[in-house]
Amino acid sequence: MSFEGKFFLPYQRRWINDTSRLKIIEKSRQIGLSMASAYQLVREHSHGRCRCDAWVSSRDEIQAKLFLEDCKKFSQILHVAARNFGQEVIASDKKSGSTSLLFANHRSIYSLSSNPDAQAGKRGTRVLDEFALHPHPKLLYAIAYPGITWGGRLEIISTHRGSDNFFYQLIQDIRENGNPRNFSHHRVTLQDALEQGFLRKLKTKIPADDPLNAMGDADYFDYIRRSCPDRETFLQEYMCEPYDSQSIFLPLDLVGDAEMGYDPSKIGERSDLFLGVDVGRTSDLTVFWLLASVGNELITRDVITLKNKSFSEQEGEFYKLLALPMLRRACVDQTGIGRQFAERAAERFGSYRVEGVTFTNSTKEQLAYLLRTIFEDRVIGIPSDEHIRADLRAIKREPTFAGNLRFAAERTENGHGDRFWALALAIHAAQDMQFRRKAHFEHISHHWRMEKKLRLGSACH
Repeated sequence: MSFEGKFFLPYQRRWINDTSRLKIIEKSRQIGLSMASAYQLVREHSHGRCRCDAWVSSRDEIQAKLFLEDCKKFSQILHVAARNFGQEVIASDKKSGSTSLLFANHRSIYSLSSNPDAQAGKRGTRVLDEFALHPHPKLLYAIAYPGITWGGRLEIISTHRGSDNFFYQLIQDIRENGNPRNFSHHRVTLQDALEQGFLRKLKTKIPADDPLNAMGDADYFDYIRRSCPDRETFLQEYMCEPYDSQSIFLPLDLVGDAEMGYDPSKIGERSDLFLGVDVGRTSDLTVFWLLASVGNELITRDVITLKNKSFSEQEGEFYKLLALPMLRRACVDQTGIGRQFAERAAERFGSYRVEGVTFTNSTKEQLAYLLRTIFEDRVIGIPSDEHIRADLRAIKREPTFAGNLRFAAERTENGHGDRFWALALAIHAAQDMQFRRKAHFEHISHHWRMEKKLRLGSACH
């Protein structure tokens, strides 16, 4: 059996041996497609007859360089002479810096930054890895495509990221609009990969004492499904079925930008703190979301989740947070079991510091839109956490029979949108405090102006 037959699984070999000018694959996470593409690049671009270079762009520079590391490994396995592996500036603009693998035939494989402008002016094969995760996939495609005019190939490799993503639009054009761009289309779900030997291959790479060694294909499939924060995440990340972005209230790009803006080092000892509390008991989580006000930004200081904890245990955690010297205000979901929670805290710490909020369709709509405005203004920082991300994305707008909107989330092991509402309440606490301060300032200013006017009037007489 050849090296390819021993090393690669059938779906990887089909990708490797597809030499179409345009090819695209929608895939499950972590099934070895990027590695297969790296091997194909080395096999082709180290050949004496190769007449073009290759340019690899991933979601960030680190991922692109890891791709190039795979290329280097395959060059060693295939005993291909690689003359250089290091930094090489390929343009005067520092934004276009790259790492390169240069072969003896003077052909190179370059990694590029995720900036679409880095694609401009370069000829040869393009590999757009994790395409849907790029900040601007449509612009990236528009600039990368002309680069294969004089030879080479355009490869797009990705999992889905919602139904409003350009990657999904390309797939829909292939399926429903007659494939106008003439892509060679591949699709590999986790189920497909398992049926073609993925788990068997995985077991050759993991330690002997890894629990996965005792699993069969069905066990592994269920293990991955249960490990996902919700059903929609599993379907998108592993089964090539994207989120329905039209019904999801908070777009993924806004969540991603908030994660990128998360810098807890900005939080100082004197930063004002604001707390949102969504109260649960058994089926739902109790979530405490603590925000710090830094300039015009709200940065997450802590997110605490409790499940199946007694009322007294939850109250003890709440009181610890209320005792923080810089905590200015807390807003609590007082619907149902939260009413006693909010009332007892207000009695102990003052109604000025603790506000109970009753959830109705109207108040939830106000809270939800305030949260989204803060995300759209890019003034919020949240940790990069799959459970937080799933909860923020779980909230959907659903029409009622009366023609109104309601905001709801599917109940899962990850929660019931509890983190979303805790964050919304924390944002409300911060905005409410700012409003009160502004009103207080205007009240003082009004009285000062009136007193000044009276004093001037008295002086005139």
